[in-house]
Amino acid sequence: MPRIRPRVSVLAVALLASAALTVTASPLASAAPAVSDALTVTASPLASAAPAVSDAPLTVEEQRLERAVPQEILRRSGFDPVAPDFVRTLESATSYRQAERAVARHGTALWERAVDRAQGRGALRGDLSRDDDRPLYWARLGMTAGLRQWQPAFDVTAAQRARLMDRLERSSRGQDSMDLPPGKGVKRIVMTGFDPFTLDRDIRISNPSGAAALALDGTWIRTADGPARIETAVFPVRWQDFADGTVERTLERQLPKADLFTTVSQGRVGRVDIERFNGAWRGGFPDNDNVSRTETVPVPDPASQPQWTVTSLPYEAITAADTGRFPVYDNTSVTEIPAGGSAPVVRPGGPTPGSTARAGGGGDYLSNEIAYRATLLRDRLGLDVPGGHVHTPVLQFAAGNTTEITDPEFVRNRLDIIDQTREIIRVAAGNGGTR
Repeated sequence: MPRIRPRVSVLAVALLASAALTVTASPLASAAPAVSDALTVTASPLASAAPAVSDAPLTVEEQRLERAVPQEILRRSGFDPVAPDFVRTLESATSYRQAERAVARHGTALWERAVDRAQGRGALRGDLSRDDDRPLYWARLGMTAGLRQWQPAFDVTAAQRARLMDRLERSSRGQDSMDLPPGKGVKRIVMTGFDPFTLDRDIRISNPSGAAALALDGTWIRTADGPARIETAVFPVRWQDFADGTVERTLERQLPKADLFTTVSQGRVGRVDIERFNGAWRGGFPDNDNVSRTETVPVPDPASQPQWTVTSLPYEAITAADTGRFPVYDNTSVTEIPAGGSAPVVRPGGPTPGSTARAGGGGDYLSNEIAYRATLLRDRLGLDVPGGHVHTPVLQFAAGNTTEITDPEFVRNRLDIIDQTREIIRVAAGNGGTR
């Protein structure tokens, strides 16, 4: 039986198997219908799949991995052996149970390795700065590509392979390892970030929200109300994963224990926004698989679904505090279809009664959606807890840098955003009682 070999041959074989798929040149271009349909199935760990075969095509997201920039990021961070090591362990499995254990162990190890690197633990491998979130992203894609095209020596159904993929995604994102401490006198904080996105526009992109999640996971901060522990996770930039409930599965056990939660993503250039209102609408911008969705945000029990949810973060205290170099705004603007109307209208002061959402303060993409889902979950669980969305500034390279994967200004910008995110959380956590 043919076997998948380490790094180069894993991806070369995978790319040959998926030669019929092409990556669009722009994140604004929709994939061809047949490709888009196939990606919707393969990209989602919870979706039904065709019979498990070793020549399953790679997703658009996974295909990007063979390009020069991702390979340089992996090499210069020391994360280049991660996927080959995982594939070798997977190939040695003689049962589904062994494969399950390998997936869980390697997925968790990847998350822990990325967190340790970001927080200064262990030897620094490679010359990329420790704050870089991109090694985690590209190493994970190498692992999912290997798992997708794994040829087991025993029978594995499509459903079993999908469960393995789901386990790999969740464990390598910190979604199943949040550990909020029990007891009184300590605040418990949940924070989430995102993968890099718009990679067809610039494949070098880093996401400061993901970098902040790595830098803050498991850390303690001192607030005006005493010590606080932060637990974090990172989410994919894929519509289908959100429709499959990845946000709710991760947060439904954490929010009842939390004293504060904040979803974080990259927003606009040169500013931080505390998003006041979140809308129940997907605007169709292509995700990391170049899949587009334009529809009402799909949630359980849609009959009781509100058009809008509202932040419960202490936005007045946050915007008044000196949290860092970027100005912080209380963003109340939304786009709505007014009650009885038919055309979208921008409302700077927030939604009007009976209106239909077309964009929250955070837009109509997955930033808005994770904020909507998290605050809707807060409300459906009947929780009185501060929570909402923080949009960081866009992470920018130095002027004139159009080819290098890093530069001193890029690193400084990311570190400043991480520090300011920590300070915003500190201010938010200090404006309320300890449970």
